[in-house]
Amino acid sequence: MSRPTLTAVFVAFLLTSSVAKPNAKDKKPKQVVPAIECDMRAGKINLPEFIVKCPAKCRETKEKVYGTGVFASISSICNAAIHNGVITNSGGKVIVMKMGGQATYKGSFANGVRSLSLPNWRDSFSVSVGKPKKGVIYPSTLIFVPSRPTAENTADHKDPPHSTVSPATEPSSTAAPPTTTHVTTPIATAPPITTSATPRVTVHKVREAGRSHPYFSSVARQSQSTKGKGPTQAFRGSSVYANRFSSRTNTAGVHRPETGTPIRRQPHVSSASAVFSRVQPQSERKQHTAQSNPTFARRDWPHPAFSRPDGSSGTRRPTDSSYSVPNTSYKWNRMSTGDPTVLDPRPDNTEYEQYGQYPPEPEDHKPLSETGHTKDCKVDIAFLMDGSWSIGKRRFKIQKDFLVDVSQVINVGVAGPMMGIIQYGDDPVTEFSLKQFSSSKDLKPAISKIVQKGGLSNVGKALSYINKNFFSDANGNRGGAPNVAVVLVDGWPTDKLEEASRLARESGINIFFVTIEGPDENEKQNVVETNFVEKAVCRTNGFFSLPITSWFALRKEVQSLVKRVCDTDHLVCSKTCLNANDIAFVIDGSSSVGTGNFRTVLQFVANVTQEFEISDTDTRVGIIQYTYEQRLEFAFGQHNNKADLLNAIKRINYWSGGTSTGAAITYAADQLFSKSKPNKRKIMIVITDGRSYDDVRAPALAVHHKGVIAYSIGIAWAAQDELEYIATDPDREHSFFVDEFDNLYKYVPKIIHNICNEFNSQPRN
Repeated sequence: MSRPTLTAVFVAFLLTSSVAKPNAKDKKPKQVVPAIECDMRAGKINLPEFIVKCPAKCRETKEKVYGTGVFASISSICNAAIHNGVITNSGGKVIVMKMGGQATYKGSFANGVRSLSLPNWRDSFSVSVGKPKKGVIYPSTLIFVPSRPTAENTADHKDPPHSTVSPATEPSSTAAPPTTTHVTTPIATAPPITTSATPRVTVHKVREAGRSHPYFSSVARQSQSTKGKGPTQAFRGSSVYANRFSSRTNTAGVHRPETGTPIRRQPHVSSASAVFSRVQPQSERKQHTAQSNPTFARRDWPHPAFSRPDGSSGTRRPTDSSYSVPNTSYKWNRMSTGDPTVLDPRPDNTEYEQYGQYPPEPEDHKPLSETGHTKDCKVDIAFLMDGSWSIGKRRFKIQKDFLVDVSQVINVGVAGPMMGIIQYGDDPVTEFSLKQFSSSKDLKPAISKIVQKGGLSNVGKALSYINKNFFSDANGNRGGAPNVAVVLVDGWPTDKLEEASRLARESGINIFFVTIEGPDENEKQNVVETNFVEKAVCRTNGFFSLPITSWFALRKEVQSLVKRVCDTDHLVCSKTCLNANDIAFVIDGSSSVGTGNFRTVLQFVANVTQEFEISDTDTRVGIIQYTYEQRLEFAFGQHNNKADLLNAIKRINYWSGGTSTGAAITYAADQLFSKSKPNKRKIMIVITDGRSYDDVRAPALAVHHKGVIAYSIGIAWAAQDELEYIATDPDREHSFFVDEFDNLYKYVPKIIHNICNEFNSQPRN
């Protein structure tokens, strides 16, 4: 073979090798793992199975976890993974698989993370080591549940799920756990629609400004003298409440309030004028009104005599938005969604507002009358009406008319609902108590005579006031009727209310919030406490909050509000740690106890029982005494008032015999907890002074799986390992040991505290 031929063959071989090489080494698709924060909960991610990367030191955040092995969807993913041993506190990759809800979630302590028990929840998840199986590629982006779901679906407006990690992917409606390589398809996004429409131009006047606040007297006179001379003002949004007051110009520059000063909302005007605070010095006010533009901001200023509290925005633990939808049995119209982008379809009411008149009633607004919502509506209701200067005289009158309408619909009476009113400004004042009026007819003129007190909108102070002073026997609180507080607020509060709301809820008060013209996105920076509605209401599922976009829409929501406050099945905050239990005492009556010590045990039982509210609808108590055998001393509901119950405890006779604690626990499950009401927390307190002759592990595990929260109290010769088997995890919160019977009394407050702490730590959504 000649040299040229050999050269050609060699070159052809090299070309063939270089072309084939890439095909011989097809690269496997690389798994991209999205990072999350420690507070991310599984319920917020809209994927059936996914992989994530947790940061370091999540354990220190103490984000809550519910369950063991299988966790409720409201649990922190990262802390659940640490609890399960999937990752360490240094962080790492975690595979999350969604699954159905469980009847009960058992709390435990593992790897430095304490998980809590939960009676039931709708969705669950499990975690595993973040090493995907061969050929499996998980989504590289996370699809989140929409943060603001609505109760009604609209055919013309659907928001696709979105990701905060990378561009959104479109999830399948019948998604299954991944078994093959995932291919994500970007959502085709339509180009943004631009409009050239200009805001509606309206001419308006000061509405009786001189009557609502001293400052407006001079402004009203200036307005009269310059009527018709000022330029028209363009406003964004609906003119129904855009025209209340005109915006002011400040040639000297923007006035900035002092640090910590609460700022109340400006009208729907341009963003340039929205930066002005409603709280300004007197000198600034005169300067603003002297400008060529005769308009000024819609919000009034507080009276100079009132102080301005300091406050700053606070943070809040995120809620599981996957379940934050309104109750499906209650329909919301588009006007009450609180969405500032929804236009008001009603006619422009500007002309009526200018001349101090109400707009005509719509044709479909029928006279209010008693409805089916008020049947068997036995509740004690406190209305907290906003009397601050920001509301103005006209809207204060609308607020009073709204309360008159409510009082006529609910049909006030001693056999039904009772109603009282507190007006709040800088400080709350009781206008009339629950017992002052016993009929709707008497309430109507009393409400009409209420005079606006002025000041700021200190809702937190008002909630503390009703918790400490209003719902008392002296003021007509009936005990057996749920306590309801309905807060009406113009815009947003000027003080912090989270702590006051928590204490009110724990006292059994069902807090509703009616927010009229709440803050929009541009105004949220001025709010003293972020997410104030979620921090205040009884539950964050939408049932207890009623956002209204305009004061002129307030009276249309009477029926909706009455339906809610009278739905006693949903007034869950009436259930507290002291009135929502079925408690079974399982008492050792063996020979080693002795008669004297047995009486000491009964005194301990009576001391614990004394702390609870006892009735057939509140906490119920049953007692079992055991030796080798078991005896039902009395069942749940057999003694329905505290006096009878305490007397029954004193009459229990000492039995004497052996010790079969396991059989006694099984007996309690069959004779007591099988007859427990579904809305009661099941609590078992086992008291023993020695080791059991039978096994306690299987019976204890069985009652744990049935949702029973078990406490064990050992005395003298009790076996520590058996006490821990009996007790619900974590052991140190549910298992106690004393060396002598006479020291039992020391653990009464500890047990009450733990029962209430566990009750109050349940999620509010």
